[in-house]
Amino acid sequence: MVKRVIYPPVWLLFGLIAIFACNELYPGIRYTGLAAQVGGGIIIVAGLFLLVAANGLFVRAGTDVIPFREVSTLVTDGVYRFTRNPMYLGMTAVLLGCAVTVGAATALPVPLIFAIIIEVRFIRPEEQMLRDLFPQAYAAYCEEVRRWL
Repeated sequence: MVKRVIYPPVWLLFGLIAIFACNELYPGIRYTGLAAQVGGGIIIVAGLFLLVAANGLFVRAGTDVIPFREVSTLVTDGVYRFTRNPMYLGMTAVLLGCAVTVGAATALPVPLIFAIIIEVRFIRPEEQMLRDLFPQAYAAYCEEVRRWL
């Protein structure tokens, strides 16, 4: 039996759809203004930077970026010095930035829900895989760098 996986970028797309649906269908309390637009935009750009930088480090290391495929290298440099999950943090930041930018309070929980889904479905199993593949190196890395921030 083949296990089907909905990969993180698809969850990101679901989150974006949810944010814009909340904005259009159930906006709740509205907050608008230049500060929300600029702040949300900055968060989106920061999230995209994390995604691109982390992906580039995987490519440079010659290891696979697709979840649950066996990796050849433990990447711990660049943005991985600050967070063990910069790609997931970047996706969460993009969602947070979008939620702030649309100005609908009902959209604000979406990034948190996304983070919980990613934590349970991807981060915990991936961390176990890394513990199995790189027992000492990954344990030392976990001592130095937090999971999210």
